[in-house]
Amino acid sequence: MNTLIVYASNHGTTAKVAEKISRIIGHNRCRTVNIRSESLPDLDRFDSIIIGGSIHFGKVQRAIRKFCEKNIEVLLKKKLGLFICYMEKSKELEEYLRSFPAVLINHAHAEGFFGGECDFDNMNYLEKLVVKKHLGFDKTVTRLDGQSINHFAIMMQ
Repeated sequence: MNTLIVYASNHGTTAKVAEKISRIIGHNRCRTVNIRSESLPDLDRFDSIIIGGSIHFGKVQRAIRKFCEKNIEVLLKKKLGLFICYMEKSKELEEYLRSFPAVLINHAHAEGFFGGECDFDNMNYLEKLVVKKHLGFDKTVTRLDGQSINHFAIMMQ
């Protein structure tokens, strides 16, 4: 089975997650594409498609939302996995539901809520101010849930 992982990563956390999922599924059976910097292959070549991104201001990146909307018909014919990386545990479901079309959520074979990171080394000044004010962090914080990532990847094998 061929799997495509389409993701958007602002500071590298979602890229780490995509890489870990790819490693578990098997690099020889999986291709990862950062939608913000790479061209998409022909989706018809893949049996499974995994889509993920990080939450910023309550939603996944616009590039991911547009990809989903543009490709709904194709995605509904695939084994589908959807995931988010986020920092506010209390808002995970609300943010997930805002990030993907309901028809894709209902079709998804696997859903992933993986936690996240605030990597101050990779943030600009404004991002650091927003994170400090909104989340209360003033240094790098990692809250990735490795067990959830592993479970998701196994479900998508």
